[in-house]
Amino acid sequence: MPPFHLLGGEMHAEAVSLETIAAHVGTPAYIYSAEALRAAAQRFRAALTGVPRKQLMFAVKANPSLAVLRVLADQNYGADIVSGGELDCALRAGIAANHIVFSGVGKTAPELIAGLDAGLGRFNLEHEREGQMLAALAAQRGKRAPALLRINPGVDACTHAKITTGRSDSKFGVPANEALAMYGRLAALPGLDLHGLAVHIGSQITDLAPLEAAYRRIGELVRALRQKGHRVCHVDLGGGLGVSYRPGQADADVETYGRMVAAVSRDWDVTLLFEPGRFIAAQAGVLLTRVLWVKPGEEHPFVIVDAAMNDLARPALYDAWHEFAAVRPSGRTLVATVVGPVCETGDTFAKARVIDRVGEGDLALFHTAGAYGAAMASTYNCRPLVAEVLVDGNRHAVIADRIPAHEVRKQRLAPWMTDATKSRAA
Repeated sequence: MPPFHLLGGEMHAEAVSLETIAAHVGTPAYIYSAEALRAAAQRFRAALTGVPRKQLMFAVKANPSLAVLRVLADQNYGADIVSGGELDCALRAGIAANHIVFSGVGKTAPELIAGLDAGLGRFNLEHEREGQMLAALAAQRGKRAPALLRINPGVDACTHAKITTGRSDSKFGVPANEALAMYGRLAALPGLDLHGLAVHIGSQITDLAPLEAAYRRIGELVRALRQKGHRVCHVDLGGGLGVSYRPGQADADVETYGRMVAAVSRDWDVTLLFEPGRFIAAQAGVLLTRVLWVKPGEEHPFVIVDAAMNDLARPALYDAWHEFAAVRPSGRTLVATVVGPVCETGDTFAKARVIDRVGEGDLALFHTAGAYGAAMASTYNCRPLVAEVLVDGNRHAVIADRIPAHEVRKQRLAPWMTDATKSRAA
C-alpha cells in the first residue's frame, strides 16, 4: 500500500488520517512517512548488491529534519553535508561523524575546523586553495584530514539548468584535465590524506547515460592517478537520481543504475560512496494545506490555499510540478489555478490544471514534497515557518514546530529609536 492512500474516502499517511493531523497541528504542514523513507533507503541499497564495497550517505540538503535523519541513520545511512549547520543536524540526529562527508563549494575556515574537530569521515575538496587551507588547519591540530578531490567531468546531466552541476561552466569541482597535477600537489601536503575522487553532476536525473559518461571519465582518472603512484581507495559517485512528480513520469531506474555502476567500476578496486537525497525523501512527504477561497477568474477560477511559496519554493524557483489532491476527493474535478497568499504572482503551484474539485475550507495536499520542501522554507511575507510531522504506523508526532517569523529572525529597534517609539505611544 502506498504511504499516502485513501481509506474510507479520506487521505491517510500510513494509518493516520490527514484530517487528524490537521486538527492537531494546523496547516500548512509537511507530513513524512517513516515507512516510505525506510522502503526507499532499502531499495537503493538493494540495487547496489553488485557493488562489493560501498557507503551510503543521505544528502542532508534534501531534508535536514532531525527525525528524518534518525530514521535513515537507523538504516545505516550516513550524511552528505554542505554546511556547518547541516553538520550540526547530522550529529544531533545520531549519525556518526566518521560516516559524514563534507561537500560544498564554499566551506569556511570555521566550518572546516568544526569538521576536523568532529572527526568527519572525509572532505570533498572543490578547488586547490580549499585543500591547502584544510591541510594547514589539520596540521595545526596534529591531524591529517581525509579528503577526496571533486572532479567536474564536463557532462551535462540533461536536467533543469539550476540543478545541473557537472558542466564545464558549473562552479563545482575542478576540470578533469587539471586533476592529475592538482592531485599530486595536494597529496604532498602533510596535513592532507588525499585518497580518492568525487563527482556529482546534478539532481532529478532519470536518464542514466550522463551518469555513466561521468563515471567512465572518473575511471580513466583513477587509472591515470595510480599510474603516477597515487593512492586511490575511495570514489564518491554522488547522488542525483530523480523521481516521478507527475502522472506518466517515471522514477529513475535504480536497479539498472546499480547494474551500470557495478559494470563501470568493476576494475576500480575502491570503496564507492553514494549520496542519494531526493530519491529517498521526495515521495515520503506531502505538504498539507487548506483551501482559503475559490476566487472566480477570467479564464479559470483561482484556488487560494494557505500554503505559499515560502513553504514550498520549488514551483516558483523551477516551475516544478507537484500533484494537488483533495484529502476527501469527491470524484469530481475542475480546471483551476492553484495559488498561495504571498504577494507575488510567482506564488503559483499549478496553472490551469485539472484538479480535484475543492471548496472553501477543504483540506488538500501537494504530493512528492519530502525533498527540498521544508528544507527551502522561509518566513517571507513574515509568515510562520512551516510545521513538520512524522508518521510511523498509527503514531504521529510534530518534529518541527510552526514558528512565528519574529521568533525565527530576532529583530530589534536600534537603541536610539526607543525613546521616539515611547513618545509616539504616549
